[in-house]
Amino acid sequence: MAWTPALASLLLLALPRVGASPSQSSNYANGCAGLKERVQLPNATVHLSEVVKAGTNLTFTNYDPTCTLTSQVVKSDICRLSFDVATSSDSSVRFEAWLPLDWSGRFLGVGNGGLGGCFKYDDLNYGSSHGFATIGTNNGHDGNQGKPFYKHPGVVEDYAYRAIHLEAVLGKEIVQTFYGSRHKKSYYLGCSTGGRQGFKEAQEFPEDFDGIVAGAPAFDMTALFFWTGYLPKVLGKPGSPSYLGAAEWNAVYDDILEQCDELDGVKDGVIEDPDLCQYRPEALICGKRKGATCLTGAQAAAVRDVLSPAYGPEGELVYPRLQPGSNVTDRLVSNQPFGYLLDWMRYVVLENPEWDPWTFTVDDWVQLSGRDDYNVKTWNGDLSRVRDRGAKIIHFHGLQDPLISSDNSARYYNHVSQTMELSSKELDEFYRYFRISGMAHCRGGTGANKIGNNLDTLDKYEPESNVLAAIVNWVEKGKAPESVLGTQYALTGNKEKVASRKHCRYPRRNVYIGGDSSSPKSWRCE
Repeated sequence: MAWTPALASLLLLALPRVGASPSQSSNYANGCAGLKERVQLPNATVHLSEVVKAGTNLTFTNYDPTCTLTSQVVKSDICRLSFDVATSSDSSVRFEAWLPLDWSGRFLGVGNGGLGGCFKYDDLNYGSSHGFATIGTNNGHDGNQGKPFYKHPGVVEDYAYRAIHLEAVLGKEIVQTFYGSRHKKSYYLGCSTGGRQGFKEAQEFPEDFDGIVAGAPAFDMTALFFWTGYLPKVLGKPGSPSYLGAAEWNAVYDDILEQCDELDGVKDGVIEDPDLCQYRPEALICGKRKGATCLTGAQAAAVRDVLSPAYGPEGELVYPRLQPGSNVTDRLVSNQPFGYLLDWMRYVVLENPEWDPWTFTVDDWVQLSGRDDYNVKTWNGDLSRVRDRGAKIIHFHGLQDPLISSDNSARYYNHVSQTMELSSKELDEFYRYFRISGMAHCRGGTGANKIGNNLDTLDKYEPESNVLAAIVNWVEKGKAPESVLGTQYALTGNKEKVASRKHCRYPRRNVYIGGDSSSPKSWRCE
């Protein structure tokens, strides 16, 4: 039986009431222990309902190896519920709900990454440890590869939108069933594919969440996949005249900093605003002399292409440039076609598992762009329903992201502005975008990148320095974030704070006004 709104209603009616409030530990444990037997969902299989105490090291023995995460130390007492729901004749979605003993009354849905078949257990842990009843999914398949899509349109539909929508619909009812009362407010947190999922919800199901935090979104997804196939063709295989090895890429990275780091007035290894950087790789050309810090003309031309927008066969913009200041050595030195493009072309677009990615050309863009299954591109610029219902969006992107160009986030923000014919001031009422200097892909980087979007980037749970706390503050108290305070720690592992910086809401930029550059007081948003 396929999933339909009518089936959703049946699912909700089938959910039993636990009865006793779980505010007391004994009632909580009893309610959790019996939940598996009492939940009778059409087209569903309930795998477990168990109390997990804070400090328990959960191991995931049946987890797909491509998901890499094998264990998680749980930070708070939770009731863990796991179940599957069949969504069509050839697809199903697995869910996990982490229901904390100390519940704040808030609901949190979390997203996925990559090709989306891995639970974000760290996000489930993060949300539940801060009082959110938190739910995640496997996005309709197991593993971070695309083979499950092959001739299974239901699996593609789950990936494109359905799994996250069901996460909201069913998750909220499970919360009400378990706690005996409805949630007060609902939130979403995700990055990369999870960022795209957040905007998919905003564009098509804005009633699902009151507040959305979406980072480094993989929206305009087919264009992103084209770009990831375009870069290897620009650089060539190892041994070709345009190919760069690790030493050359490291030299390029250092030279980008040499040319652009001090454009913001401070030499700190962070390009505060890559928009100001017009990098010239030809400065590394050494003529007939060769070495690790030298480039040939062909190599310099390839670097320039990597740091330039990608265009289609008719000269149309397909995808913006990779912003300068990202360390792309690890990604580009192997110069293998990006696995996500490989799997999407093989198992969705062409349905040819033997397709050779090295045959990919600009002309293939026509075929790739023509396959927007279930609007997976996620590029609708009309967010009027988000605005009209009073929901809020915090959008962020690291300016050192080597996987998804941060320029594409600014491109989407401007697309929304143009589509809705709203100024930035008017967009600020419901949608704010923050550029995070010194952040790589969702985490990491060389700057003040700890902004609380996941456990790795958690410093404090306070609205001015934590995007999850900030969206709660905006939704529940009407206090919109003017900036996001990021923190940087030393690499020694001793939690020594070395810098803090306020990241401005777009289109404002950080301007150095003098003094200690590691202090947020030395910068101003203009």
